Amino acid sequence: MNKKSVVLALGLIVATSFAERAKPNVIFIKTDDQRFDSLSMTGHPVTKTPNIDRLAKEGVFFENAFITSPICGPSRANFMTGQWERKNRLGFHYVSKNVMPYEVFDNSWLMRLKAAGYFTGYIGKNHVTVGANKERNRYMQENIDFCYMRSGHLGFDLHSKQEFQNLKNSSQVEGLYEATEVFMRSGEDRDYFFENAQDSMKDFLHKRNPAQPFCLSINFNLPHEASIGGMGGKESDPEMYKSLYNEVRDRQPMPVGYPNPVSLPMDVFTQDELMGYYQNLNKGKLIEKKTRMSRAVTAIDGFVGKLRDDLEELGVAENTILVFASDHGLMLGEHGLGGKTFLYEESLRIPMIFYSPYFPAKIQGMVVDELVVGQDLPATILELCGVPVPETYQGQSMVPLIAGKKVEWREEVFCENLFTDQGYPRMEAVRGTEWKYIRYFSKENDRKQYLPDASIEGEQPIYEELFNLKDDPKEQNNLAANPEYKNVLDQYRTRCQELVTELAE
Repeated sequence: MNKKSVVLALGLIVATSFAERAKPNVIFIKTDDQRFDSLSMTGHPVTKTPNIDRLAKEGVFFENAFITSPICGPSRANFMTGQWERKNRLGFHYVSKNVMPYEVFDNSWLMRLKAAGYFTGYIGKNHVTVGANKERNRYMQENIDFCYMRSGHLGFDLHSKQEFQNLKNSSQVEGLYEATEVFMRSGEDRDYFFENAQDSMKDFLHKRNPAQPFCLSINFNLPHEASIGGMGGKESDPEMYKSLYNEVRDRQPMPVGYPNPVSLPMDVFTQDELMGYYQNLNKGKLIEKKTRMSRAVTAIDGFVGKLRDDLEELGVAENTILVFASDHGLMLGEHGLGGKTFLYEESLRIPMIFYSPYFPAKIQGMVVDELVVGQDLPATILELCGVPVPETYQGQSMVPLIAGKKVEWREEVFCENLFTDQGYPRMEAVRGTEWKYIRYFSKENDRKQYLPDASIEGEQPIYEELFNLKDDPKEQNNLAANPEYKNVLDQYRTRCQELVTELAE
């Protein structure tokens, strides 16, 4: 096959034997705590997202995309490994005591593309420990060509973190865009970025060869509540962070029946251990929080639009795949709850978009209804780039779904929370197309312990929930104790136990 040969793979044009520069570039934009309903296209009455909406109209939107471990660190580890937390055991290090082995990191989608000849980049928030904890992710930094990251929260003011003080822009979205521009088009006018980089980071910031294909992971810490507190606090912050949406703040959507009492029994969850910024009992503070989140999402939307303009200007738009997704959603008063980890729709469901200039016209604007998960994303990226998918991945390539093929696909999604700090209970769920089953375990027995095997060995839950998602999409009516649904409950109990065992293998 000559260098200009292409193959039709499931209705998609995928470059397979092009010269190095003709391999499709990949940019994955990952947001933090962004709910499914946060976009104009998914019905938010305040937030405007014309660029993200356009990306979906020109690409493929996944209507039922879920995160199976809805909290920052475990979710990001699942994206890297293509595995459920039940398998990779990569909970927050201070609780699980586990780190990502070198060979597992080497199988991440970034490293698989690097092995295929790509220049790799990672910008922004990292919440995964690769290698021994004392190495402080040195292995990750040494093996990614352009590694400009911080382990943990970034804050709205990037200049408050020593890793980012070489930036001219201090606000997070604008600062990360500045770093993205440096990655995309290094030149003498951007030498300041490399010259002023923190000493511990300089060795991990290499300039890209424009003739080499690239893959870039951009990781925001917005609209996470840890990064909206300082929004608009500096005189140099763009005006939008101070005043955007002030005139329509009363249109911010509120939970059904707000304020709601906590819907779970006290032995399952109480508010007293929850972090302060996740409290949603004060209406005025909740509206202010939502307004700031709207500003953050609109700023990220502007980032997407500017990035696409730059790709056009650089002449690489016709060969660059764009992926957009969140690490999970967030509870904002629903069920009387705040924070994440809870296995309700607000935490689990995310926006997910794949765009490729190789998608034929009949695919552009497609909405995929099948149940997909974050672990499917790395396999999909690799297949679109013509790179073999590692056998270690539990997620599946979504290319057949994008192509509109009738294929056998999962009928339910197993979700879990193994993070047992900050008042969160250990939980497991099975989310189907019609029903969702959730079971909870004793927080008194497992506080700050990492127990991925406990339920495999037959531990019994202390509380269960069963919701009919078609009749009750807001999950308000727990049917677990209703004898009319005993058969459904038993079916999902059995399926949950089967998945707990299967996914750990």
